[in-house]
Amino acid sequence: MAKVILQSISLENGETISYRERTGGEEKLLLIHGNMTSSKHWDLLIDALDERFKVYAVDMRGFGGSSYHQRINSIQDFTDEVKLFVDSIGLDTFSVMGWSTGGAVSMQLAIDYPDRVNNLILLASASTRGYPFVQVNQFGEVTRLKTREEIEQDPVKSLPVVNAYKTGNKAFLKALWNAVIYTKKQPSEYLYNQYLDDMLTQRNLTDVYHALNTFNISDVHNGLTEGNGKVKGITVPTLVLWGENDLVVTEKMTKEIIEDFGEQAKIVYLKGCGHSPLIDNLELLKKEVENFLILE
Repeated sequence: MAKVILQSISLENGETISYRERTGGEEKLLLIHGNMTSSKHWDLLIDALDERFKVYAVDMRGFGGSSYHQRINSIQDFTDEVKLFVDSIGLDTFSVMGWSTGGAVSMQLAIDYPDRVNNLILLASASTRGYPFVQVNQFGEVTRLKTREEIEQDPVKSLPVVNAYKTGNKAFLKALWNAVIYTKKQPSEYLYNQYLDDMLTQRNLTDVYHALNTFNISDVHNGLTEGNGKVKGITVPTLVLWGENDLVVTEKMTKEIIEDFGEQAKIVYLKGCGHSPLIDNLELLKKEVENFLILE
């Protein structure tokens, strides 16, 4: 019977990366988490997937059990480190599934190392044009923030969460997640508490916001940065999964992915799901992931 082992490895860049590995299986699948999470938040899917899959779930730098000696400046920094990680554990070719911020990291990985990535799954993913960091004033006027320093001082999305991390305020984090992520269903109390403990390990919140704000692999200007057009370098079969009730990643962002990928990507709308289909409908998510990977 497959079991999940939590372990870590030191990379040549001086960082230590923590990861979960599910034993057994031949079909290799790498899972890359999103913001405010780590490999821990993949646990239900890891346990549910067919035993034919050999599963690895990484904690990116600054999350979970991984170190954060050097600040990241871009999504590319995360991707470069994932490449060091898969090299270090001897993972040659694999399919990759990225959730939210992890979707941007996964897309960059498929661009940079097309000979290593077999299939790409984007779950509630940041757009090919990034994830804009905006402020809305009392008159409803929207302003796109431009610098990391501006983001660090944001009074709504940055400072309250950073303060909750510093003070261990799990009640605030739970209220936030109930408002925007677990709007339909919630994990069990026991599991939810584990997820909240895991959120408190994050040390790079505003750096991630900045990286997402400036990410753009499309052909168009995203309002802050000019696109580099590298999305055209993604040639592997791609599945885009989006929950129809997602309050974090909008349908507009998801349609940007489809527009930029063209016929390269297939989209599936997950009925009744929000930003965490793992909680909202694990069986549906499992079915779509397995059908795609097995058929491909």
